[in-house]
Amino acid sequence: MASLNTRSFSELVSEQVTAIQARAEKLLDFSIGSILRSLAESNAGVAMWLQQLIVKLLVTTRAATCSGEDLDSWMADFSFFRLQSVQASGIVTFSRFTPGSEALIKEGAQVTTFDGSQTYSVIPNTLIKEWDAVRAAYVIAPGVSSLAVPVRANIAGTAGNAQAKTVTVITGSVMSVDAVTNNDAFTNGKDAESDDSYRARFVLWIASLSRATKAAIGFAISNLQSGISYTLTENVTPEGEYKPGYFYAVVDDGTGLPAPALLKKAYQAIENTRGFTVSFGVFPPETIKVDVVLMVTTEATANHAEIVNQVRASLNQYLSSLSLGKLLAYTQLVRVAYAASPCVINVTSLTVNGGMADFAVSARQIIRAGKIVVS
Repeated sequence: MASLNTRSFSELVSEQVTAIQARAEKLLDFSIGSILRSLAESNAGVAMWLQQLIVKLLVTTRAATCSGEDLDSWMADFSFFRLQSVQASGIVTFSRFTPGSEALIKEGAQVTTFDGSQTYSVIPNTLIKEWDAVRAAYVIAPGVSSLAVPVRANIAGTAGNAQAKTVTVITGSVMSVDAVTNNDAFTNGKDAESDDSYRARFVLWIASLSRATKAAIGFAISNLQSGISYTLTENVTPEGEYKPGYFYAVVDDGTGLPAPALLKKAYQAIENTRGFTVSFGVFPPETIKVDVVLMVTTEATANHAEIVNQVRASLNQYLSSLSLGKLLAYTQLVRVAYAASPCVINVTSLTVNGGMADFAVSARQIIRAGKIVVS
C-alpha cells in the first residue's frame, strides 16, 4: 500500500491558522483560549477522527496489512482458514512395583505435570500391540512392570510441550499402577498459525489450485495441521521395488508415531489432489533410535551434575526436532552440547550408535533419541 499523506493534530491546526490568516485583512488572534484557536482545534479533532477511520478501513480491507480476526475474515471469503493450535502429544511410561496381575490403562486416563499446570489424556493407537479395542484400554500383562503409551495434552498450544520427566502425577487412580513419567520431552504442541505464516500459506494455496503436482500434494498434506512433516517418493514402493505411476507419502506429526486418524486424513487429502490413474500409499514413519554418548568438561566453579542434565536435555530436544529423512550430523551434536551452557568448556568421546560419523536415514525414517549418556 502506498504511503498515506496523513496529518498530525498540530499540522492540521497550523494549516488552518495559516489559511485563515492569509485571507484576513488584519492580524487575527489565535492565542490559546481564543475563539478562532478553539474553532481550529475542533476542526482538527474531527479531521483526525475521519483520518483514522479511513486508515483503519484501508488496513482491514487488504490481507497484506490486516491482522487477527480481520485477516481471518478476509481469508474466509475464499474459504481458507487459519491452522489452529495443536495439542502436544508424546509417550509416557506407566510402571508398578509389583507386576503380579494384569493392569488396564483406559483411554482417557489422565496424568499431569508435577506442578499441575498441564494435563494429558491417554489416547488409543492401534499400532501398539498392547491396545485392546474391546476394553478401550492398554493392557499391562502379568509379570510386566511397565508400559509406554501415547498421551495428548487437554489444552492445545506450545504450553503443553512438557520437558522430560516432568509428567509424573496420575490423576485419580489406575489400578495396579504406581507411577508415571515421560522419558522424552513433548515437542509437537503448536500455537495457532501466525498472521505471516497464514499469508504465506495463502500464496501457496493459490499456486496449487487445479494442479496435481508434487508441490500441490505436499501443500495438501501440510494443510492438515501445524507441525506436519512429510516426504514424497516417486515411482518406487516402500519396499524399494520400481513401480512407474506410483508414489508414497510418509507423514509425521512430530511424535514419530502419528495416529491412524491423521494418516487417514492425509490419505484423503492426497486423494483429492492426485492426478487421475496415479496410485499412491500413505505410511507412518519408521522411527530409528540413536544412542548418544559423550563427555563434557565444565568450569571448576560450575555444578557439573546440573550442567550434565542441561546437556542431556538439549540433546534430547535437538533429536526430537529432526524431521523425516533428516541427517543427524555428528558435529551438530557437539554444537548442541556447547550451546547447552556457557560452563561447558570441552566435549569429548562423542559417539552416535557406537560410531563417530554422521547418521543418515531414508525418506521413510525419522531419528529419535534412544539412550543419551552424558558424563
